[in-house]
Amino acid sequence: MKCTLIKGVVGGVTNMRRIHSRDVKPGMTVASDVYALNNQLVIPKGVVLNNKTISKLSFYSVPFIQIEDEILAEETQKPLTYHEKIQNDPQFQKFKARFEQEVDTFKNQLNDVVNQNAPLDVDALLEHSNNIVSSAPDSIGILTLLSNMHSYDDETFTHCMNVSLICNLFAKWLHLSEDEVNKATLCGLLHDIGKMTIPETILRKPGKLTEAEYIKIKEHSRAGYQILRDNKIDPHICNAALMHHERSDGSGYPLHLKDSQIDPYAKIVAIADVYDATTSPRVYRGPMCPFEVIGIFEHDGLQKYSPEYILVILENIVNTYLLETVKLSDDREGQVIYINKDHLARPTIKIDDVYLDLSTNKNINIVEIV
Repeated sequence: MKCTLIKGVVGGVTNMRRIHSRDVKPGMTVASDVYALNNQLVIPKGVVLNNKTISKLSFYSVPFIQIEDEILAEETQKPLTYHEKIQNDPQFQKFKARFEQEVDTFKNQLNDVVNQNAPLDVDALLEHSNNIVSSAPDSIGILTLLSNMHSYDDETFTHCMNVSLICNLFAKWLHLSEDEVNKATLCGLLHDIGKMTIPETILRKPGKLTEAEYIKIKEHSRAGYQILRDNKIDPHICNAALMHHERSDGSGYPLHLKDSQIDPYAKIVAIADVYDATTSPRVYRGPMCPFEVIGIFEHDGLQKYSPEYILVILENIVNTYLLETVKLSDDREGQVIYINKDHLARPTIKIDDVYLDLSTNKNINIVEIV
């Protein structure tokens, strides 16, 4: 790999290389300022990446960054984490088996639609999502279940199913009608159907993508819209495929639409899409703590997503973790006992007999659910 030499922080030289954002890992050091498409500074030079800063790359659709070759020592993995406890739960394992079964059937049906011009039966597709929802145990929330699913070979289909289930939940939180909930579920399920037109060599490329390959992947929005429109699918579902990467401030793609121009179902899918991308495990990191993700949404998302959707959704996400035990950045552990509506990512934590309001203790964060 060709490397560029830059001056190190303390004398000498340090190798700098350009990598795809999906290949970055915690501990890497940013070698040059990272900017979003709208020229907004996302991560400054010299920052040592962690799960939170890595998630910003996905959040702002940053394709490539420059990193220094020196990688900090990885943290020692602790045994029996919160996620490992969930994954060892028999109810989770039963849910996982049903999930895999439905995803496999869903994959075969979409392959027939795209490759053999078979009719697209939305009722049959919706049944897959509903079957999974009905199999979810009451003791473990759907968001927790999905954040603990491992990556599969068929990452596109797994992600589509995840987004479908999250849209189903979000739509219920927004008090939509049953028909609207079903439509939102289908929007999530089919939002990435256009990726089936992208060559497998690009989708599964283990190394970094070229700029031409990244541009090719971005074509999936228009391609998905065309497939769904050709099958005479509901316009909202078509629009969700086209617009799920649009943002309310006009910084998205492919049309750079602004808030009032974006289909309401696409707005729901956009939030679900980013939430799944940040809270699901990836090769280069584990699943992010939901409170970290909520903090990013609160800091940057109110300009990018419609407030009438994002605020309701974030508040409901936080409420699912009320009374859970969490680990703080100072290594203390406590219980979430009160949600601060003005600072959703910073609730009040009970530590023994001490009540710690994170909204007034900005130097302490929730880093893990234990």
